Amino acid sequence: MQRLASSRRLLQAALAPVRAQSSLSAAAAAAAPAPENAFAAAPKMPPFDYTPPPYDGPRAEEISRKRAEFLSPSLFHFYDRPLNIVDGKMQYLFDEDGRRYLDAFGGIATVCCGHCHPDVVEAMVNQAKRIQHSTVLYLNHAIADFAEALAAKMPGDLKVVFFTNSGTEANELALMIARLYTGCHDIISLRNGYHGNAAGTMGATAQCNWKFNTGVHHALNPDPYRGAFGSDGEKYARDVQEIIDFGTTGRVGGFISEAIQGVGGIVELAPGYLPAVYNMVRKAGGLCIADEVQAGVARTGSHFWGFESHGVIPDIVTMAKGIGNGIPIGAVVTTPEIAQVLTRRSYFNTFGGNPVSTAGGHAVLKVLEKEKLQENAFVVGSYLKERLNKLKEKHDIIGDVRGKGFLLGVELVTDRQKKTPAKVEIGHVMNHMKDMGVLVGKGGFYGNVFRVTPPLCFTKEDSDFFIEAMDISLSKL
Repeated sequence: MQRLASSRRLLQAALAPVRAQSSLSAAAAAAAPAPENAFAAAPKMPPFDYTPPPYDGPRAEEISRKRAEFLSPSLFHFYDRPLNIVDGKMQYLFDEDGRRYLDAFGGIATVCCGHCHPDVVEAMVNQAKRIQHSTVLYLNHAIADFAEALAAKMPGDLKVVFFTNSGTEANELALMIARLYTGCHDIISLRNGYHGNAAGTMGATAQCNWKFNTGVHHALNPDPYRGAFGSDGEKYARDVQEIIDFGTTGRVGGFISEAIQGVGGIVELAPGYLPAVYNMVRKAGGLCIADEVQAGVARTGSHFWGFESHGVIPDIVTMAKGIGNGIPIGAVVTTPEIAQVLTRRSYFNTFGGNPVSTAGGHAVLKVLEKEKLQENAFVVGSYLKERLNKLKEKHDIIGDVRGKGFLLGVELVTDRQKKTPAKVEIGHVMNHMKDMGVLVGKGGFYGNVFRVTPPLCFTKEDSDFFIEAMDISLSKL
């Protein structure tokens, strides 16, 4: 509580100059055009003391040709002219020509400490020099140390860790655990939710863009912006009870949801929703699963895990992305009692708990603590959200600004009353921002939401530069 109070005091100090501004452009009005930028009116990128080594590898055109010939046709890319990113340092990326970009996407909410953070790199290199792979059939302290550190970050009796290679695998395992433990196959998830691209997780995912099968009950999405009941979480929760009453035997295996929907467009769940639903699901014999793949690991700032802001404690928590800072690693954390169910089925993962990955993941937790990145996500993320709301006052195309910390969404609409998705316009804005040196993601069911999920080392100066680039780009529509 003392840390959060301190963070709020810092936030108030950080936001003071923003509230005093009468113009969005005041922060960069005197900035000289940066030579890196394509537009003469572009703001100047914050200084950064790093120059990448020269790149002499294949150019973007050659890579695009090979990609089209040898990689899956389902792959897509951002921008009219795809970027060949060859180097990264903290919150910045560099292309084949050495041009610097501010990374406001963080590898899809994955890079938390910063690109190539020296502490994380050192931990991985040192471990790789000793042993790169041994499997969990032998003892190795790296996996045990990381599991202990993760368990220390969890509330309640959540203390048993299963390591996987990704968030998809983590959610697959969580669903299997819930079904084995309860003896019930029925799972409830939320419409607009996203949980991965494997057989079970596609069933739990509720966006037609990302699924090939069905078999899971999908409840009304408690979306404060587009939902039927606004911010009244308990009204949305009634749909879950009706699913239990009319769509199942009265018993369910589990309920899975994100605290803030990432792929779905950074949608925050309406207040009061999760406590009500967790109560209903547990009365029906089910387990509550929190998908923290994007919202977890300090990204929301106010809490280390997204579900904590709702005042609930899940039975199972899944995670990936941020726990590895880009390392392919995921995890499932549950209680000792629930974990015992896997002794009935010998769960095994060849690479889950790989010593290099777990050594890197442990280093990530240490960096988050040492550099106070959760506090930074709260203070700077709130500052950035405040500036985005100011931008909304200026540009009618911004229909909604939402999210917490460094998990922010900006929804573009061509009509605020009808909330008509601005699908084409968002592409133009993204390309303009890229030309000025800013990379940002997009998502949402209609593909009209900016996903602002930068590394947690993002600064106020970075935020100002981001806002100026977005302001100029929106003005060009």
